[in-house]
Amino acid sequence: MKDAIERVLGKVRPLLKMDGGDVELVEVKDGVVKVRLKGACHGCPMSQMTLEHTIESALKKEISSVRKVESV
Repeated sequence: MKDAIERVLGKVRPLLKMDGGDVELVEVKDGVVKVRLKGACHGCPMSQMTLEHTIESALKKEISSVRKVESV
């Protein structure tokens, strides 16, 4: 499952990098994906929206076993 998640993150990563950010996979457990927002995304006021509307939606769309994405 981690490989599939990394593949999807690879698709959204260019969008984050356009604004100086990035995402790192930290852990996957029981359908919960934990990621670390890096660069400009870390501490950005819009980071929660990025997490939910960009990262989480892409993961849920392509991997049915993903229930939730959390930032750590």
